[in-house]
Amino acid sequence: MDPAIVSAMAAVLGSLVGGSATVATAWVTQKTLSKRELISAEIRTRQTLYGEFIRECSKLVVDSFTHTLDKPETLLPAYEVLNRIRLCASAAVLGEAEEMLKRLTEQYSLPNLSVEEIRKLVQARGPDPLKSFGEACRVELKSMRAAV
Repeated sequence: MDPAIVSAMAAVLGSLVGGSATVATAWVTQKTLSKRELISAEIRTRQTLYGEFIRECSKLVVDSFTHTLDKPETLLPAYEVLNRIRLCASAAVLGEAEEMLKRLTEQYSLPNLSVEEIRKLVQARGPDPLKSFGEACRVELKSMRAAV
Protein backbone atom coordinates (compact mmCIF):
# COMPACT_ATOMS: atom_id res chain seq x y z
CA MET A 1 0.00 0.00 0.00
CA ASP A 2 1.07 3.50 -0.70
CA PRO A 3 2.34 5.28 2.47
CA ALA A 4 0.39 8.43 1.54
CA ILE A 5 -2.90 6.49 1.46
CA VAL A 6 -2.11 4.85 4.80
CA SER A 7 -1.38 8.27 6.33
CA ALA A 8 -4.57 9.75 4.91
CA MET A 9 -6.66 6.79 6.14
CA ALA A 10 -5.13 7.05 9.62
CA ALA A 11 -5.93 10.77 9.73
CA VAL A 12 -9.51 10.22 8.63
CA LEU A 13 -10.09 7.37 11.10
CA GLY A 14 -8.49 9.39 13.91
CA SER A 15 -10.83 12.28 13.16
CA LEU A 16 -13.86 9.97 13.11
CA VAL A 17 -12.94 8.39 16.44
CA GLY A 18 -12.26 11.77 18.04
CA GLY A 19 -15.49 13.25 16.68
CA SER A 20 -17.62 10.30 17.70
CA ALA A 21 -16.13 10.37 21.20
CA THR A 22 -17.14 14.03 21.52
CA VAL A 23 -20.67 13.29 20.31
CA ALA A 24 -21.01 10.31 22.66
CA THR A 25 -19.80 12.36 25.63
CA ALA A 26 -22.24 15.17 24.85
CA TRP A 27 -25.10 12.69 24.49
CA VAL A 28 -24.36 10.97 27.82
CA THR A 29 -24.01 14.32 29.58
CA GLN A 30 -27.32 15.58 28.18
CA LYS A 31 -29.11 12.37 29.09
CA THR A 32 -27.80 12.56 32.67
CA LEU A 33 -28.82 16.22 33.01
CA SER A 34 -32.30 15.48 31.68
CA LYS A 35 -32.74 12.63 34.17
CA ARG A 36 -31.58 14.87 37.04
CA GLU A 37 -33.95 17.64 35.99
CA LEU A 38 -36.89 15.22 35.82
CA ILE A 39 -36.14 13.77 39.26
CA SER A 40 -35.66 17.25 40.74
CA ALA A 41 -39.00 18.37 39.30
CA GLU A 42 -40.69 15.25 40.70
CA ILE A 43 -39.18 15.93 44.14
CA ARG A 44 -40.47 19.52 44.07
CA THR A 45 -43.94 18.32 43.02
CA ARG A 46 -44.09 15.77 45.82
CA GLN A 47 -42.82 18.24 48.41
CA THR A 48 -45.61 20.62 47.44
CA LEU A 49 -48.22 17.85 47.49
CA TYR A 50 -47.10 16.50 50.86
CA GLY A 51 -47.03 20.03 52.25
CA GLU A 52 -50.64 20.52 51.16
CA PHE A 53 -51.65 17.32 52.90
CA ILE A 54 -49.89 18.35 56.10
CA ARG A 55 -51.52 21.79 55.99
CA GLU A 56 -55.03 20.36 55.45
CA CYS A 57 -54.68 17.66 58.09
CA SER A 58 -53.18 20.05 60.64
CA LYS A 59 -56.29 22.22 60.41
CA LEU A 60 -58.53 19.18 60.68
CA VAL A 61 -56.68 17.73 63.67
CA VAL A 62 -57.23 20.87 65.70
CA ASP A 63 -60.83 21.11 64.51
CA SER A 64 -61.53 17.44 65.36
CA PHE A 65 -60.62 17.99 69.01
CA THR A 66 -63.32 20.59 69.55
CA HIS A 67 -65.98 19.70 66.96
CA THR A 68 -67.93 16.73 65.72
CA LEU A 69 -68.21 16.04 62.02
CA ASP A 70 -71.43 17.90 61.23
CA LYS A 71 -70.56 18.29 57.57
CA PRO A 72 -68.69 15.40 55.92
CA GLU A 73 -67.47 17.81 53.24
CA THR A 74 -65.13 19.18 55.91
CA LEU A 75 -62.86 16.23 55.07
CA LEU A 76 -63.13 16.73 51.31
CA PRO A 77 -59.92 18.81 50.84
CA ALA A 78 -57.86 16.23 52.72
CA TYR A 79 -59.31 13.35 50.68
CA GLU A 80 -58.67 15.29 47.48
CA VAL A 81 -54.99 15.64 48.38
CA LEU A 82 -54.86 11.99 49.51
CA ASN A 83 -56.03 10.85 46.10
CA ARG A 84 -53.40 13.00 44.41
CA ILE A 85 -50.82 11.41 46.72
CA ARG A 86 -52.12 8.01 45.63
CA LEU A 87 -51.05 8.82 42.05
CA CYS A 88 -47.35 9.16 42.77
CA ALA A 89 -46.33 8.30 46.33
CA SER A 90 -44.64 5.21 47.67
CA ALA A 91 -46.70 2.62 49.51
CA ALA A 92 -45.25 3.79 52.85
CA VAL A 93 -46.28 7.42 52.31
CA LEU A 94 -49.73 6.45 51.05
CA GLY A 95 -50.26 4.11 54.00
CA GLU A 96 -49.37 6.85 56.48
CA ALA A 97 -51.67 9.33 54.74
CA GLU A 98 -54.57 6.87 54.81
CA GLU A 99 -53.89 6.12 58.48
CA MET A 100 -53.90 9.84 59.26
CA LEU A 101 -57.33 10.32 57.69
CA LYS A 102 -58.60 7.23 59.51
CA ARG A 103 -57.46 8.73 62.84
CA LEU A 104 -59.03 12.07 61.93
CA THR A 105 -62.37 10.45 61.16
CA GLU A 106 -62.23 8.54 64.45
CA GLN A 107 -61.38 11.72 66.39
CA TYR A 108 -64.34 13.54 64.84
CA SER A 109 -66.66 10.77 66.07
CA LEU A 110 -65.43 11.10 69.67
CA PRO A 111 -66.84 13.64 72.14
CA ASN A 112 -65.33 17.12 72.03
CA LEU A 113 -62.27 17.64 74.21
CA SER A 114 -61.59 20.37 76.73
CA VAL A 115 -58.27 22.20 76.74
CA GLU A 116 -57.11 20.04 79.64
CA GLU A 117 -58.07 16.85 77.81
CA ILE A 118 -56.19 18.03 74.72
CA ARG A 119 -53.12 18.70 76.87
CA LYS A 120 -53.30 15.18 78.36
CA LEU A 121 -53.78 13.67 74.90
CA VAL A 122 -50.70 15.48 73.59
CA GLN A 123 -48.67 14.25 76.56
CA ALA A 124 -49.84 10.67 76.03
CA ARG A 125 -49.53 10.45 72.22
CA GLY A 126 -46.91 13.08 71.52
CA PRO A 127 -47.35 16.57 70.13
CA ASP A 128 -47.41 15.75 66.43
CA PRO A 129 -50.06 13.45 64.96
CA LEU A 130 -48.54 13.93 61.49
CA LYS A 131 -45.03 12.88 62.52
CA SER A 132 -45.14 9.39 61.00
CA PHE A 133 -46.47 10.79 57.72
CA GLY A 134 -43.71 13.40 57.62
CA GLU A 135 -41.05 10.81 58.37
CA ALA A 136 -42.29 8.54 55.57
CA CYS A 137 -42.20 11.51 53.19
CA ARG A 138 -38.65 12.39 54.26
CA VAL A 139 -37.44 8.83 53.66
CA GLU A 140 -39.06 8.74 50.21
CA LEU A 141 -37.66 12.12 49.15
CA LYS A 142 -34.21 11.24 50.49
CA SER A 143 -34.17 8.06 48.42
CA MET A 144 -35.20 10.06 45.35
CA ARG A 145 -32.40 12.56 45.93
CA ALA A 146 -29.92 9.70 46.19
CA ALA A 147 -30.95 8.62 42.69
CA VAL A 148 -29.90 12.01 41.32
